[in-house]
Amino acid sequence: MEIRVLQYFLAVAREQSISAAAEALHLSQPTLSRQLKDLEDELGKPLMIRGNRRITLTEEGMLLRKRAQEIVDLILKTENELTVPEEIISGDIYIGAGETDSMRLLVQAAKNLQQDFPQIHYHLSSGDACDILEDLDKGLLDFALVLGDVNLAKYNTLPLPMRDTWGILMRCDSPLAEKKTLTVEDLMGLPLIVSRQLSCSGELIKLLGDQAEHLNIFATYNLIYNGSLMVDEGLGYALTLDKLISMTGNSSLCFRPLMPKKEIGMRLVWKRYQVFSKAAEQFLKAITQQLETSE
Repeated sequence: MEIRVLQYFLAVAREQSISAAAEALHLSQPTLSRQLKDLEDELGKPLMIRGNRRITLTEEGMLLRKRAQEIVDLILKTENELTVPEEIISGDIYIGAGETDSMRLLVQAAKNLQQDFPQIHYHLSSGDACDILEDLDKGLLDFALVLGDVNLAKYNTLPLPMRDTWGILMRCDSPLAEKKTLTVEDLMGLPLIVSRQLSCSGELIKLLGDQAEHLNIFATYNLIYNGSLMVDEGLGYALTLDKLISMTGNSSLCFRPLMPKKEIGMRLVWKRYQVFSKAAEQFLKAITQQLETSE
């Protein structure tokens, strides 16, 4: 498979139309159609269902779209790293992170670099540890900021001193909002919205104990903002970390920490034997200096 043909395929998948994709690629429709047919013949599987109005992907086509995007992204990332002039520290840094206010430390490090190295550019991806570490393994990320206990045997790690606090996000007019802290017993019978990572990894029992098995898990979320909309509409109570949702001004939401206090640590990780670009080296150095000055 040629990279050029994969890019053609991605354009058609994005536009859902050979004519629109051909126009975007500055190709003739017959040329693009032939390239796609050759790709299907090479793989021995149909990738597209050609309808009258739009093109849809087959199951194999959806898999190829995911893999092709990863391949193209990795090639572009590599090209950008290799084409940077020796005398200039510039380029792109790719960072994946779980949702945490402690991301500020990485942002501050980037700000400190900005004056000396204005040609460094940053690309942030948010997600839970499963998604972030998968992209790190594939080489699509330089660094990952992960929360909690995950298997880090394959990575170099830099522990961060910050800790986030678990609690419940709820509407301000909830009876539980009158309390300053909540216990697991307070959660019994409530429709709870919890993170996907907690729900599927067994971490919920580690966090809340055996009583977690008796909780009413009504829904799960990947990123808390959408989960907070469910809370705001009165669908349930979200188990989440502090300082992720703004509750200033006339916010209808409030946060109450769990008691006994439940905290979660975090660390910056990168692949073992990672060969960093000069930009990534400077970024890691800036983070280390940021940690030293904050001690």
